[in-house]
Amino acid sequence: MPYQFFLWPLITVLSALILRISLQIFTARSNRHRAVAFFHPYTNDGGGGERVLWCAVKAIQDENPNLDCVVFTGDHDSSPDSLTSRAVDRFGVKLLHPPKVVLLYKRKWIEEATYPRLTMIGQSLGSVYLSWEALTKFTPAYYFDTSGYAFTYPIARLFGCTVICYTHYPTISLDMLSRVRQRSSMYNNDDFIARSNWLSHCKIVYYNVFSWMYGTVGSCAHLAMVNSSWTQSHIQKLWKIPQRTKRVYPPCDTSGLQVLPLERLADPAKIISVAQFRPEKAHGLQLEAFAVAIGKLDAHLPRPKLQFVGSCRNKSDEERLEHLKNKAIELKVDGDVEFHKNVMYRDLVQLLGGAVAGIHSMTDEHFGISVVEYMAAGAIPIAHNSAGPQMDIVLAEDGEQTGFLARTVEEYADAILSVLKMPETDRLKMAAAARRRAARFSEQKFYEDFKAAISPILPSNSTK
Repeated sequence: MPYQFFLWPLITVLSALILRISLQIFTARSNRHRAVAFFHPYTNDGGGGERVLWCAVKAIQDENPNLDCVVFTGDHDSSPDSLTSRAVDRFGVKLLHPPKVVLLYKRKWIEEATYPRLTMIGQSLGSVYLSWEALTKFTPAYYFDTSGYAFTYPIARLFGCTVICYTHYPTISLDMLSRVRQRSSMYNNDDFIARSNWLSHCKIVYYNVFSWMYGTVGSCAHLAMVNSSWTQSHIQKLWKIPQRTKRVYPPCDTSGLQVLPLERLADPAKIISVAQFRPEKAHGLQLEAFAVAIGKLDAHLPRPKLQFVGSCRNKSDEERLEHLKNKAIELKVDGDVEFHKNVMYRDLVQLLGGAVAGIHSMTDEHFGISVVEYMAAGAIPIAHNSAGPQMDIVLAEDGEQTGFLARTVEEYADAILSVLKMPETDRLKMAAAARRRAARFSEQKFYEDFKAAISPILPSNSTK
C-alpha cells in the first residue's frame, strides 16, 4: 500500500510533464516561421565568432531575401538597430536590413561561473535549457548555431528545424584527452588534477563519456561548417559525418587592411596582440617573452612597445586584465606596454597599421583570425606553433617565409628579436608575402565558400 501511494502520484506527475512538453513541441512545430534563427547567446563578445555571425547573416540576406534572419541573444540591451550598428562599427559588416531579435533570459545556465566543477557538461546541459527557451519563443525553419553549442542540435531537430552550425572549436578534442593522459597542466587541466594519478584517471573517464555524448549530439547537424583543417579533422572523428562537414575559413578583414602601407615608423617599433582577455589566449606568456626580448635587446636599439588589444566579456576577464597590468609592473616593462580595451573597429585598424609584428600564443587555436589580420595589415605574425596557424595560416607563400611560429617563452623572445633586428628590406619582403597569404582568407572568400556550403539546404530565393 505505501509503495502504491507514492508510485501513482509520481506516474501522474511524470505523465503530465511529458504531455506538457509534447504539447509545447507540437505547437512549436506547427507554427514554425520561414526564417533562419542564429543561436548566439553573446552578441557583444567582440571576437572572431561574432564576425562570423554578422557575415553569415549578410550572406543569407544576399542569397535568401525571402527568409527572415533572427538572432537569439542573452544581451538584453540588444535591438535590431543596435546589432546592425554594432556589425558595422565593430566589424565593418553592412547588413542589408536589421535582423529580428529574440531575447533570452536563461543565459546564466551556460556561464562558466555557474559550474565550478564539471564545467563542460554543465554548460552543455545548460545550453539545452537555453535553446528550449529560444525555440519555444520562436521556432524557425532553420536553426543556425554559430557559438558551438552542439547539445542544442537534438532539441532543434525535435522542434522540426533544419540544423546548421559553424564550429570554431570542438567543445572537446582528442588533444585535450591526450593532455589529461599525459598529465599536462594547462588552462583546461588544473595542476592539482594533473599531479594526481587517481583524479587524472577519473577525468579521462569523464572526457571519454563526454566525447561520446558530444559525438552523438553533433551528428544531428544537417550541415556542419568548420573553420580550419584542425577543427575539421577533430569534428569528423568525433561526429562521424564527413559528408556533411564543410571547411569554410572564417571571414577576415583582409581587403580593408591590405590598403595600409607596409612601411612602419620604427621609433619605437610596435608589437600588437589582438585577443579577448581569456585564459586560453595566454597573454602572460607574451608578456614574459616581451620582457626577455627587451633584456636581450642591443643597447643601440630603441625599446619596442607591446600593445594589448582585446575585449572583456565579464568580471573574470576584467580581473585577468588587471592581473596582466600588475605582471607588467613586476617584469619592469609597464612603461613599454599599452592596454586597449573594447576598441572600435576603426581604432583597431589604426593600431594594426602601426605595428611591425603581431603576436599570438593560444595553444591549438582552431584558426586564428587575429594572425590573418596581422598579415593583411603588414605586421609580421609571431604565432603559436600548433593547429590553425601551423596548418593553415603561417605557411610559405610563393616560396617565401610569411612569419614565425613558436611555443616557448624563449622561442617567442627570439622571434621578437628577429623582427626587431631585421633589415627593412627583408621585413618588407616578408610582410608582402604574408599579405599575399592572407588574401586566401578574405571576407569575400568566406562569402563564396559559405554560400556554396549552404546552397543545397538554403537555395537562393528560397520559398520554403
